Amino acid sequence: MKRRVTVEIDLAALKRNYAKIAARVKPASVLSVLKANAYGLGVADYAKALYDAGCREFGVAEPYEALELLKILKSSRDSAEVQILSSVLPDEVLPMVKAGVILPIVDVSSALLISSAAQKLKKIAKVHIKIDTGMGRLGVLHQDALDVIRTVLTLPNLDCEGIFSHCAMAYDPKDPETLRQIKSFKTLLKTLKSEGITFRKIHIAASDAINNFTEAIKKPFNIVRTGINLHGSFDPNGRKALKLEPVLTLKTRVAQVRELPAGTTLGYGRTWCLNAPTKIATISAGYADGFPLAISNRGFVFIGGKRCKILGRISMDYTTVDVTDVPNVQSGDEVICFGKSGDDSITPDDWAEIKGTHAYDIICSLGSRVERVALN
Repeated sequence: MKRRVTVEIDLAALKRNYAKIAARVKPASVLSVLKANAYGLGVADYAKALYDAGCREFGVAEPYEALELLKILKSSRDSAEVQILSSVLPDEVLPMVKAGVILPIVDVSSALLISSAAQKLKKIAKVHIKIDTGMGRLGVLHQDALDVIRTVLTLPNLDCEGIFSHCAMAYDPKDPETLRQIKSFKTLLKTLKSEGITFRKIHIAASDAINNFTEAIKKPFNIVRTGINLHGSFDPNGRKALKLEPVLTLKTRVAQVRELPAGTTLGYGRTWCLNAPTKIATISAGYADGFPLAISNRGFVFIGGKRCKILGRISMDYTTVDVTDVPNVQSGDEVICFGKSGDDSITPDDWAEIKGTHAYDIICSLGSRVERVALN
């Protein structure tokens, strides 16, 4: 039997997106962020495709993701590096140093732990110092950075190859605070350089900044981090400077088609009442599969090449749609929930805009019973 709901991942489009990003930021390199199992889509297929496209730097959020990715990349012809971008907890330090994962330093305490583990293992640990220029989440506070960096550089068995920061609002191309963050970081780098302190790898731009702030992809920066852009998605407020392709197609099938009389109400809460006789299809996907409740009575799907409006509140397993304009629709027919249909398309960005969120939220919400299908 076929699964009722599938998400198809176009790996060829993924590779093309990577190539476009790499061309935009050249000569900087591209670090592909594949945290949370590549946002729930299957890290193995993503990593292999991106490696084939030329990527040699990968980012994750935590140790188990790093170990899984290292295992996937182990047989690669050229070595690929895996970096934890957030933080490392005390009990995670030794196994991560042993595995050769590039680790973040967020304070002197984390640096001491990494240095100690590296000495114990008789290894040199590669690290990137994380500077908090305004995100307010993790890292060395900008005002403390000089003293902390001076201390860290005295510690043995550390290769302090990199320094990085993260923008809080780079999705808004008019945000003055993003420019302030970039300027603050560059000022810190100049001060460090005046003391003879330099880094081989310097980065602040993630997907939003790549699109909206060219200052973040030029020297002194020589790496960018990209995640959501690889999927062909953007924040709705951004410039969308990159002409990227949607990578994902979410599909399900029709469960039943009925002619319902005027006055019929649809779904929990009776949020839609038919004002005329209407042909309604119930499709085999709901919020357990990743449909946001917010697109109830507002969103669309494709059936038979036609846009069909969602009517009524989305249920856990089913959604009702108007198929009045779709001839001969019947149980088992394909439904494109988001993806391309002819010259038209519905994207995760479209759903995100209705929900008032971003595409990450939509993609990461695809349910566990949705089959991931990688297409080469």
